[in-house]
Amino acid sequence: MTTTDRAGCRHGGPGAEAAAQKISKQTDSTAEVLLEKKGGAGIITLNRPKALNAVNLSMIRQIYPQIKTWEKDPETFLIIIKGTGGKAFCAGGDIRAITDAGKVGNKLAQDFFKEEYTLNNAIGTCKKPYVALIDGITMGGGVGLSVHGHFRVATEKTVFAMPETAIGLFPDVGGGYFLPRLSGKIGYYLALTGFRLKGRDVLKAGIATHFVESEKLPALEKDLIALKSSSTEKIADLLNNYHMKSKADQEKDFVLDEHMEKINSLFSGNSMEEIVKNLKQDGSPFAIKQLETINKMSPTSLKLTLRQLREGASMSLQDVLMMEYRLSQACMRGPDFYEGVRAVLIDRDQSPRWKPAALEEVSDEFVDDCFKPLGSNDLKL
Repeated sequence: MTTTDRAGCRHGGPGAEAAAQKISKQTDSTAEVLLEKKGGAGIITLNRPKALNAVNLSMIRQIYPQIKTWEKDPETFLIIIKGTGGKAFCAGGDIRAITDAGKVGNKLAQDFFKEEYTLNNAIGTCKKPYVALIDGITMGGGVGLSVHGHFRVATEKTVFAMPETAIGLFPDVGGGYFLPRLSGKIGYYLALTGFRLKGRDVLKAGIATHFVESEKLPALEKDLIALKSSSTEKIADLLNNYHMKSKADQEKDFVLDEHMEKINSLFSGNSMEEIVKNLKQDGSPFAIKQLETINKMSPTSLKLTLRQLREGASMSLQDVLMMEYRLSQACMRGPDFYEGVRAVLIDRDQSPRWKPAALEEVSDEFVDDCFKPLGSNDLKL
């Protein structure tokens, strides 16, 4: 039995912490996730550097009970999550496994989304301060492991994106909650185009709460571990202190500043067709570029995403995740997800053949259907 198998059997329970500490003592480089207690901090380390720390179901099944255990433990003052390998915090969910499962109707295509969203909710409602060190690529599922927590620390190496519309999916993991709450229409813009934010811009967009230079993270982590109470204020003070001392790119304007007026007006359409019409009528180089990007995306994904954000804007995180679970299962039924994964991740020809191929062909009835309750199969939080 490998260490990961052993860890996979460990669902909560009184032995959970001891087992977690045992793993960390071995610091087994083959374990996909390392769970350890240092000082007053519970530390989650995503450890699949070759896969850019993409999160799979066995990792989710180890992280979730551990967060619940630490939440109840009076000796755990905060939770830190980070990635190994220097390139990525977490580049997303294990899409290949989901694709293979969905094609053959394997239960994994339900379980993965159900358990991933349940973990996103546990992070969003965590009673202990939760600090995500989003150093490097942070996309899709990696955003779900960080953005709902109290503190998100970006570095000059952070690359944020929700690129799902390019693979026939939608910006899930609670994207319907956090994206429409960003300033103006930034969230809609990021969701529909998959635009990448880098470094300090992740903070300026409101996704990160702090910016600290990558090389300072080990010192920051050490100071967090040394804290003697669960006080959110103390953690905030410590993070603010590091943040104030981090000068990299301080003078640079926010990358979207010059386009904010256009983003706010052009992306405020009530339908995808209206947004496309706005972009065409505007005709500026910026608008034309967005049009080109949107034309590459799955028309079905674009329509689902716009409605997801418009509805999510006034919903609780729990209701958003329940809605997103329904959408995830609709995507598992339709052809675009499999075609998108083929074109972007498998054959890499970047030429997906979407069905339907045009926005006008995606009917309101079809979209309504994707949002319908699944009865006893609904996600329960």
